Amino acid sequence: MSYAIGIDIGGTKTAIGLVNEQGQISAKVTIPTDPAISPSEMVVRIADSAKSLIQDSGVKAEQISGIGIGAPGPLDTAQGRIACPPNLPAWRNFPIVDELAKHFSYPIRFENDATAATLAEKWIGAAQDAEHFVFITISTGIGAGIYMHGKLITGASGNAGDVGHLVIDPTAGHCVCGQDGCWEYIASGTAIARQASELLDREVTTKEAFDLAAQGEPAIRELVDRVFRYIGIGCVTLINTLDPQKLVIGGGVSQVGDPLFQAVRAYVVEHALNPSGRSTPIIPAALQQDAGLIGAAALVHIRY
Repeated sequence: MSYAIGIDIGGTKTAIGLVNEQGQISAKVTIPTDPAISPSEMVVRIADSAKSLIQDSGVKAEQISGIGIGAPGPLDTAQGRIACPPNLPAWRNFPIVDELAKHFSYPIRFENDATAATLAEKWIGAAQDAEHFVFITISTGIGAGIYMHGKLITGASGNAGDVGHLVIDPTAGHCVCGQDGCWEYIASGTAIARQASELLDREVTTKEAFDLAAQGEPAIRELVDRVFRYIGIGCVTLINTLDPQKLVIGGGVSQVGDPLFQAVRAYVVEHALNPSGRSTPIIPAALQQDAGLIGAAALVHIRY
């Protein structure tokens, strides 16, 4: 049995795991992505955690095929660098692959975190039967991975699928990227919590906003309906642009379940341009919180 070390770097936490060639997680640990320390120090913590996992699991060094890293973009995969992630400003132009190579001799693969999760959904998740699909993650931000003609589409620098900065409604406010009305600024989990907090003049979490909407709170119900419409607009844009067999939606916001999927499907049925596009299956991701970790390992286990 061969294993890969998967590393899923996020804005608040980093997951490290040993994943076998069947996509099963044999051992994993999650550590905070600490903004108070340098990226180099954070890599030391990641490496130490990975070494402890290997030692405690009993997996032999020769059973490990490599290390896969999924990280937030923008990034430069050819140079092995995290370029300028909005949620990790201290990591700007950070050579993640070279830094990790100081601690291990294994081959290292590196891709955008949403791209890695896309590969996981193809490997053992909700898109095993699809040769043309888009995976969308709606959580702190919005990102996507594109799998077309039997392979990942990563782009010239590894940033294909940065759909969170499609402009959906330019009247809806100023995004951190400099544009107005970006998809993630108005429809991500962060956006829902921000807008609900403004409406109620108190701190509101994304989950609380969904609960209040379900209970019929008028202003929050209107907000959630508008967010679902925005998500539908983004999905129609992707369907019209890429002509996928299916859309797979994951991330924390997808956990609201049927209300989201029913609203998005209804919007797509009405607005997708191509008649076949109107019937595009729009389904929940299968791997949920482990998609990024399994996807990072998949970068090692699967030819893509």
